[in-house]
Amino acid sequence: MELNYYSDLAVRLVNSEQPERGDDTLTSVEAVRELFGTHGTMARRATEADVNRLRAVRTRLRAVFTAASEGDEVRAVDLLNALLMEFPTSPQISGHGDLDDDGRPRWHMHLAEQPANATAAYAATACMGLAFHLTDLGVDRLGICQATPCRNAYLDTSTNRSRRYCSDRCATRANVAAYRARKRLESSPAAPEDAPSTGGRDRSGPTSGRTAEADQRATERGER
Repeated sequence: MELNYYSDLAVRLVNSEQPERGDDTLTSVEAVRELFGTHGTMARRATEADVNRLRAVRTRLRAVFTAASEGDEVRAVDLLNALLMEFPTSPQISGHGDLDDDGRPRWHMHLAEQPANATAAYAATACMGLAFHLTDLGVDRLGICQATPCRNAYLDTSTNRSRRYCSDRCATRANVAAYRARKRLESSPAAPEDAPSTGGRDRSGPTSGRTAEADQRATERGER
């Protein structure tokens, strides 16, 4: 069932906030409608109430990505299942008027929208798409960008499952930072070498001892 392309809605919602920077673009009805993009007619029904509703869903979706990026697959799945239970949807076969070269409909699976509000519509579609992405490609394909301070979510579609950053820009920035850190380490002055070992003895010990003995003998001769 090719529904994993809806998973982009989950990424888009999570990345509407950058918690490490204190940035949040989900602040108005217009922002809610922009999140839908070309998906769904429910965007027209968005109200001010959907701003806070979607923020709550966003927090829970970020937790899914965070758990997956930390290797806690069971927790990631449990968190996503909870969302799927709360925001169910109905897959249907659809053609959307899209015809092939022979004039036949290009049938595909579509998520029908029957929820009561825009948040429920968005959450149901995003979570179902993320669920199909997860089961098709693996939990480890859900990630959180490792470039500081970016904490954007991303879906790893690389052939070797090696992606660590949400974008080429973040990857470049992280590589430059690592290179500069290595250069600073290489150019830092070396620690001073330790003084030659004396075998644990005080170097002035023997001399001081002999001087003390001579003084004692001189004193004794003087007393005689």
